[in-house]
Amino acid sequence: MPILESLYYGNLIPHETAVPQDPKYRQMGRQISESMEAWKGKLSDEDFKELEALLDLYQQIQGMELATSFSQGFRIGAAMVFEVYAERMDT
Repeated sequence: MPILESLYYGNLIPHETAVPQDPKYRQMGRQISESMEAWKGKLSDEDFKELEALLDLYQQIQGMELATSFSQGFRIGAAMVFEVYAERMDT
């Protein structure tokens, strides 16, 4: 399916399919999971829920930052393509 149709029908969702290829990524994910389990054992249920709420807020901000970065990168890429074609037209 062409990219524009995939985008229109909701089949193109980059943040759901993009997985870092850095070998440290999965290792760090495991470390986070293990650390969360350790904190769950150290904190009361209420304190752990507060920690989870804080981390959820952090993830929301991080998601906003990633969306902005993606948009900015797309704009820069589109501007580069435009500039290349504009220079071709001038020559």
